[in-house]
Amino acid sequence: MAKFLFSGTYTPKGLKGLIEEGGSSRIEAAKKSLASMGGSLESFYFALGEKDFYIIVNLPDNATAASVTMAGCISDTFSIKSVVLMTPAEMDESIKKRPDFRPPGE
Repeated sequence: MAKFLFSGTYTPKGLKGLIEEGGSSRIEAAKKSLASMGGSLESFYFALGEKDFYIIVNLPDNATAASVTMAGCISDTFSIKSVVLMTPAEMDESIKKRPDFRPPGE
């Protein structure tokens, strides 16, 4: 299962819904949505600053993550971005792989 960091910003419509339903209801909605795609919610935080929320999720693959982010964005209640997260073991594995690469100008 792949791990992703989702971060997003609410639209005025989304903030209105958040105020009406409360923050805890968003956690339950996220759990239900992710479960419907074979995933799970690891953590959910609201934030003050550039982004309104940060969520760490487990999903089967990149295509599923893209589907989840598109569903959020077309809802017109928030915009969301995703970042693929890697474990230290995955980083160790990637370090061992050496592509045949030539930098520009060399």
